[in-house]
Amino acid sequence: MKDIVKKSLTFAPLIGAAALAAGWAIRSSLRTHYTFAGKSVFITGGSRGLGLVLARQFAQQGARLTLVSRSAASLETAQQDVQALGAEVFTIPADIRDPRQAASAVARAIDRYGAIDVLINNAGIIQVGPYEVMTVDEFKDAMDTHFWGPLSLIMAVVPHMKSRGTGRIVNISSIGGRVAVPHLMPYTASKFALAGLSDAFRAELAPSGIAVTSVYPGLMRTGSHVNAYFKGKHEQEFAWFSAMSGLPMFSIDAGRAARQIVEACRERRPDLVITTQARIAVAVQGMFPSLMATAMKLIHRILPGPDSVAANELRAGWDSTSRWSPSILTRLADKATEDNNEYQAA
Repeated sequence: MKDIVKKSLTFAPLIGAAALAAGWAIRSSLRTHYTFAGKSVFITGGSRGLGLVLARQFAQQGARLTLVSRSAASLETAQQDVQALGAEVFTIPADIRDPRQAASAVARAIDRYGAIDVLINNAGIIQVGPYEVMTVDEFKDAMDTHFWGPLSLIMAVVPHMKSRGTGRIVNISSIGGRVAVPHLMPYTASKFALAGLSDAFRAELAPSGIAVTSVYPGLMRTGSHVNAYFKGKHEQEFAWFSAMSGLPMFSIDAGRAARQIVEACRERRPDLVITTQARIAVAVQGMFPSLMATAMKLIHRILPGPDSVAANELRAGWDSTSRWSPSILTRLADKATEDNNEYQAA
């Protein structure tokens, strides 16, 4: 018996190495053999920011695109942008918070291309400010955008994907969907909800050949800070948020983030956490929750609080500028605003 145990211990490292090699081979095979060329990719929030950057990435790989957004004008600009890369682009002005519009958009994309191979739930909204000035309406808007909208789209597309025995669904949550961040309460609550929805669908859709990937990006330089909404001390809230969104030590280039998302989709990865800072935050939250709770309390203390009736007004970032922002601290974020069609939305 002891000899058997000794032999098992001797071969354990070899078995582990073989398992790792097999996993690497499978992952490499998936990366090599699955192509997006000719595939129908449906992207919500596709007219600007991360959605537009993802559209460019898929276009460069030969995908046929459906871009969905509430703004027809932004969609027209995005269509010209992506078509310049040689892609076929179909645009649908729609509000995915409305289940009927969400289902109609899915049906129109299938009618146009004959299929939806990849669904990217990317549409988002951010409201920044202390909880004292947040109302139920802010929470409802965030939930409609980040939870009910994706749910409506998934339920609309799943029967189609099941009938074909294949499909990929990518849900763009956030590091705020794994770690609750002060002054982003409606956003984090709704992104937590999307994370749970995504993980639950992954298990139940796997037997049907449908892969579900949950994506948790840290801060990205998408340029969307000008279209976020602010309450409380508007100028101060916008200043810290835009600076964090623009500094390389805290944020990642949107193109780099998009490439990681495309590869995670190709490889059918269950989840993807983007940026080293975000991975550290998730690890600390999992192993040392008390430490993370203390850190978030300290962050809350240094963030601005409400101090007037005007604090209850919801203002967009472009209407909350000051001598602090735009500035040299926000230069990269502001450049991304120009590059990714955010100014037109503003």
